[in-house]
Amino acid sequence: MKTKERQDSHPIILHKKNLTLSERMADKLTEFMGSWFFIGFFLFVLLSWMFLNAMIYINHWDPYPFILLNLVLSCLAAIQAPIILMSQNRQAQRDRLTANYDYAVNRKAEREIQNIQKDLEEIKTMISKVCKKSQKTRPTKKS
Repeated sequence: MKTKERQDSHPIILHKKNLTLSERMADKLTEFMGSWFFIGFFLFVLLSWMFLNAMIYINHWDPYPFILLNLVLSCLAAIQAPIILMSQNRQAQRDRLTANYDYAVNRKAEREIQNIQKDLEEIKTMISKVCKKSQKTRPTKKS
């Protein structure tokens, strides 16, 4: 039961539970836009656009300097940039939360180690006293 409580109180889990719909969507979009699938698909669309407008003898909707393609790419970049920044800001916030949590855990572990060391010193002292006492009470052998 304690493990479940610890997991529920971990700052990253609490942070993820408190995300708004738009924040979750931005994270998912950023995750998708950073995938190899998206890069491959986007490259395919760009090359297809250029090929269809430069090589094929059909009605060209965007002839050679590809002004419309340039506009589409500019709009895409204008939309992607704030989404990526939102996701990066949240990642930085998660990193800060994790660092603070790790620091607190490390401080607690350090205190526990110091307590264990103190207990070991007390045990050593008690063993030393017992050994000295047993040597005093042990009969000496006469040769």
